[in-house]
This record gives sequence, structure tokens and C-alpha cells, in this order.
Amino acid sequence: MFDKGNSCQGVVLFAHGAGAGMDHPFMLQMDELLAAKGLQVIRFEFPYMTKRREDGKKRPPDRMPVLLAHYKKQIESVIENTKLPVYIAGKSMGGRVASMLLDDTDAKACFAFGYPFHPPRKPESLRTEHLVDIEKPVYIFQGTRDAMGNQEEVLHYALSESVHLHWLEDGDHDLKPRKASGYSQTMHLEQIAQKVEEIIS
Repeated sequence: MFDKGNSCQGVVLFAHGAGAGMDHPFMLQMDELLAAKGLQVIRFEFPYMTKRREDGKKRPPDRMPVLLAHYKKQIESVIENTKLPVYIAGKSMGGRVASMLLDDTDAKACFAFGYPFHPPRKPESLRTEHLVDIEKPVYIFQGTRDAMGNQEEVLHYALSESVHLHWLEDGDHDLKPRKASGYSQTMHLEQIAQKVEEIIS
């Protein structure tokens, strides 16, 4: 799905998370905010989510090799059809897959919104091996109380200097803060869009 930004500065290929497809409110709002910053946003779905949309049956994500192959095919297709710089991005699982592919593609950088550093309540099961020596820039926008990697945990991880962490106060895995914090999810997403614009400018 394409959303063209005004005076386009680049293309962002945007993948969904494990439990919800490309039309989830988070995806739509982030898409709209990035497009307003002059980016062409392309959302797509992994095979398991396409099947779920077709038959209505909830199913788990495809195995990682399938996710990687499908995302890589999307990247190659976009790069073949544009002269603009291409960035890859994703919500949670989508961001993880994008970051795993980054160094082997012509994409300029990766934006991960709520990176799943580990499964909930399993902080010992890290998903950071490829982030230790990744060379291209990865920008991770993470809630400070994310159950899949909060600020206190993540600051102790060994990560490449190419991994840039941007913390969103009191945000959970969907970057949603509690009302008492004085912040809102919309405020955090607007902050992300502003930061992305600064990065690509």
C-alpha cells in the first residue's frame, strides 16, 4: 500500500508486527505522520497475514526464513522502481526482520518502532546477535517500559555503534504511555516522525 509524501525525500518500506496487519491503527497513524514529513510510505504484509485476511483465521507468523525472504523481495522491488533513497522499517517483528536484512541490501537505514529485544518475561532470550556488529544505521524508537526491552535492560546490551536508541517516556511496546505520565501515544509518534525527518534530511 502506497502513501505518497509531499516533495518526496525518500521511500520507507514499512512492515507490520506479529499480531496485526498493515491496516492496524498504529501502522496507519505512523504512515500518515511520515508521509506528512515528505516520505513515500509503502506498507505490505507477510504471507501469514495475507492468508489471515483472506480466510479470517488467526495464525502465527511465518518462520523467520520466510519472513526474511518476503521482506527482501519487497525491498528489491522498491529499489528497482525508484531513484529515491530507500529506508526499511517495521513495528516490532517487522523492525526486527528489517534490521536483520539491512546490511545485505541497498537500503540506507532501518527504523524500528518498538524493537522486540526479547519475548515478554524472558529477558534472557535476547534477539540482538545481529545488532552487535551491524554496519548500517539502525534507529530504534523504544518505550522506556517496553515489556520486550525496557530502558534499564537495553542500556546494558552490547550493541553496535550503528544502533541508535531513542527513548519514549513511559511508552509500552506500542509506545503508548500511561495517562498519568502526561504524554500520549500520538505525542510519541509525532516525535518519531520529527526525528526520522531530521535523520533523512
